[in-house]
Amino acid sequence: MSDVLCVQWTIIPANAPEPWLNCNRCRSTMPFRTSGKIRVNANGKRVDAWLIYKCTSCDNTWNRPILERRHVSTIEPHLLASLQASDPELSRRLAFEEWRRKLKVEHFDGVTVRKKVVSGNARPAARVEIACVVPETTGLRVDRLVASELRLSRSRIQSMQNAGLLAAWPGDLSRPLRDGLRVRIELHGVHDGDEIALAATGRET
Repeated sequence: MSDVLCVQWTIIPANAPEPWLNCNRCRSTMPFRTSGKIRVNANGKRVDAWLIYKCTSCDNTWNRPILERRHVSTIEPHLLASLQASDPELSRRLAFEEWRRKLKVEHFDGVTVRKKVVSGNARPAARVEIACVVPETTGLRVDRLVASELRLSRSRIQSMQNAGLLAAWPGDLSRPLRDGLRVRIELHGVHDGDEIALAATGRET
């Protein structure tokens, strides 16, 4: 029996990124939050579409361009219907798309983590390997995620890393989460290894 526990964590951000824009009502630069609504305008055979954002202080609106002067024949019919209906799934996907304009954009730490055992067992486990699926942008750092989900202190995470018991790649523990990230935790000789392994699966001790 393998003593390697492999799990998959799917990380779903709670909030979409918020751009900081000049609000002419507040007369200041303010964060704008997506409303989830899409505005579509057709002028002849040309279509424009925007995702509507609102100032978090006064509800002043700003339109983020999605389509600009696109000929209707070049737009997939299902996409056009989803835009016209302000489809929630499409609105969310658009809100998490990479920003092309050079704006200050705030990302957030709040996430939901869905855990699935791929192979192995928590007891006994000499090593835990975590594959992270991150379909949407988040500002959460790897070390904060691991500490929170394994119920360990940040100092404990750092000491495990220094001892070569914990590693992340590509990148390192201090970087924001990215899709495809993998985390390896060596548990041989760790006094609370069973508890760490169980936490990695989302099960109670």
